Amino acid sequence: MIPTISFNNKHYPRFQSEWFAAQFAFPFATKVCHGRGYDIGCGIEGWALPGSIPIDTNLGNGWSATQLPTKIYGQVDYIFSSHCLEHVASGWFEVLSYWVENIKKSGTIFLYLPDYSQEYWRPWNNKKHFHIFTPQIISEAFQSLHLNKIFVSGVDLNNSFMAMAEV
Repeated sequence: MIPTISFNNKHYPRFQSEWFAAQFAFPFATKVCHGRGYDIGCGIEGWALPGSIPIDTNLGNGWSATQLPTKIYGQVDYIFSSHCLEHVASGWFEVLSYWVENIKKSGTIFLYLPDYSQEYWRPWNNKKHFHIFTPQIISEAFQSLHLNKIFVSGVDLNNSFMAMAEV
């Protein structure tokens, strides 16, 4: 039996309502995120991409999606972020631009994001989300930031998608 949740008379796998969505992206992210980097929005330290520096307001260290520890680490080799960008109250594109500015040349940005296809994650249904994305939106955002080697997946069984590019 597959445990499910329902919203607006549609059924979704129950794991979509559980924390730690990053686990679905880790197998891919570990292939391209090397060196020193951040996991922005990991929630708790134990859920951060292995080897990364965890960045989350829940950790109480003063670092967040809009306040990276650049005075300590300078530019990093990668930024990984799972299900975080939709939570930033300020403009998501400005935050994404800020992240890219903090990655070394030839470094990697890797995002795992909720897709529009999951109705509950849309901002008008989930008050914790300020934005909703599609693969096309993120692909175009990466292009406008002049990133290279852009790869964006389709939607997975978690109603999410991965996007990665080289700075």
